[in-house]
Amino acid sequence: MIELKPLVPSDKEQFVLDNQEAFNYGAMQEFGMRDDHFEEDGQIISRETIERSIDEGEAYRIVLDGKNVGGAIIRADGGRGDLDILFVSPEVHSKGVGYAAWCEIEKLHPEVKVWETVTPYFEKRNIHFYVNRCGFHIVEFFNSRHPDPNDPDSTEMIDEQFPDGVFRFEKIIK
Repeated sequence: MIELKPLVPSDKEQFVLDNQEAFNYGAMQEFGMRDDHFEEDGQIISRETIERSIDEGEAYRIVLDGKNVGGAIIRADGGRGDLDILFVSPEVHSKGVGYAAWCEIEKLHPEVKVWETVTPYFEKRNIHFYVNRCGFHIVEFFNSRHPDPNDPDSTEMIDEQFPDGVFRFEKIIK
């Protein structure tokens, strides 16, 4: 049984560090120490990106048996929602924690009928999770020849951090 608890200010620093650890784990699994997909020195996702996401959205801790095992940051506006960040500690991978957290997120915002998220092309675990577990569909592939028209920073992100692109996913709830 997992719980989603709103992020409290005193936990923000640890939330950022836990998020970076989880994202780095995926990159290291795929690329090893030769990874060159970092936003800032040694981090796949920068502190600035995480903090901006926290400030602009709703941040939650994923709690399992009283222990913080991950986090999520979402934004909901009427019938549309964005999953900015979802991470679980590598120690609880493949135990259903991420899926249970996603189910709780959907319950938090029953008014949302279309959820959206993105993930780098190399994150096979994420692609499997979103498509095969959570019911998302890949609807677009942003890359150097097709940047996100709604995000002026996407060209820079794709060129510098993810030169091979990112997938955009949608889940339509009926």
